[in-house]
Amino acid sequence: MPAVKTAYVCQQCEASAPKWAGQCPSCGAWNTMVETVAAPRSTTRAPSAARAMAGAASVVPIAIVESAERARLTSGIGEVDRVLGGGFVPGSISLFGGDPGIGKSTLLLQLAARIAGQGSDVLYVTAEESAAQVRGRAERIGAVVGGLHLATTTDLDTALGAIEAARPRLAVVDSVQTLASGELSGPAGSVGQVREVAARLAEMARTSGATVALVGHVTKEGTVAGPRTLEHLVDAVIYLEGERLGSTRLLRAAKNRFGSTDEVGVLEMRGDGLAEVEDASRFFLESNEAPTAGAAITIALEGTRPLAVEIQALCAPAGYGSPRRATTGIEVNRVLMLIAVLARHAGLNLTGHDVYVNVAGGLRIDEPAADLAVAAALASSLRERPVRAATVLAGEVALSGRLRSAVRAERRLVEASRLGFERLVTGPSRGTGAGDGAAGLVVAPDIRRALELTLES
Repeated sequence: MPAVKTAYVCQQCEASAPKWAGQCPSCGAWNTMVETVAAPRSTTRAPSAARAMAGAASVVPIAIVESAERARLTSGIGEVDRVLGGGFVPGSISLFGGDPGIGKSTLLLQLAARIAGQGSDVLYVTAEESAAQVRGRAERIGAVVGGLHLATTTDLDTALGAIEAARPRLAVVDSVQTLASGELSGPAGSVGQVREVAARLAEMARTSGATVALVGHVTKEGTVAGPRTLEHLVDAVIYLEGERLGSTRLLRAAKNRFGSTDEVGVLEMRGDGLAEVEDASRFFLESNEAPTAGAAITIALEGTRPLAVEIQALCAPAGYGSPRRATTGIEVNRVLMLIAVLARHAGLNLTGHDVYVNVAGGLRIDEPAADLAVAAALASSLRERPVRAATVLAGEVALSGRLRSAVRAERRLVEASRLGFERLVTGPSRGTGAGDGAAGLVVAPDIRRALELTLES
């Protein structure tokens, strides 16, 4: 068997070199040379007629190709299927990332047990734990079922052989950073090894039709450890977020070739594993008690799901130096803009106050429809006047102080009514003005008027 040749390739300009160097000799970038397996190049070229015959055999009319969307593999956990777009697609490879201890292995072991319980063969390849350790977790979460098999190895070729021999519908690999290929000299978890492991597993998934789910660690910045090309090799990148000491877990898709990346799954960590949250809106609300100063409720849209979220704000006199601005769950620059709008168009001067804004429940809100609720929470804290009872807010605040209606205001109003709220304060709708006369929909032209309608007198 001929020896495997390796080369070092720059991640930026893709220039190759026979040995490693700290600086790329082509583009001059530092620490970008990664060891990869050099594909052997054929020294003979097939005749043009043979190439044409081979090419013709690979051409298939799209009308007769069966869509993989019809054969999705449902996971048995509705929140996971929501994020995936309806379930796993056969032949796809999905990467699940998250902080250490957040519950990645627990979630995938639960998924493996649910799918195996549906009558499908599932293989769980563990490279971080022994089979006895995985069995202990499986007993705790009720994942000891027939059809679920274990393979313990840190060698990539052995793992691929086990998957090919078992021919499972789902193969879980835990984790991509602990498998290593003997063809590369780098240690497990290095950039070259991670790329090779992901590429080989993706090739196996395409050819065999098996669904592969990878566990990936994250860096200090919160992204999947390894090169960005790792995310390009997989079909879906799913992040499991949340506080380790808290019970809430959020599932988000950073990439999904077979579905939307706007959906969010809400899970709760319990003693027997991760459980679905049946009513996410009520779950994120702090309580059903009377409103307090510094709190406002908004209806946020996460994909197709409306969620009631409490925005909390605290304005305290600055002790010394420059006032502090800190946010959790919302972009700080957005809050700074709203502080300036309140000062200019609502007469609320916060230059001498420390400002803290928090989204309750660990949720992160990126849509501009939360502007009005943040502004109301800030004004409520500064004036020590709570928001009127049974009121929710959703609208975009412009730099001029004018308000714009929240997208799909009617849908938000329906969710607010289901939760017992009586009115939704928003801005004038754009275009036709449809929905402005809906019962319970209160329209304010600008931020000053919205605060008058919202805060207790």
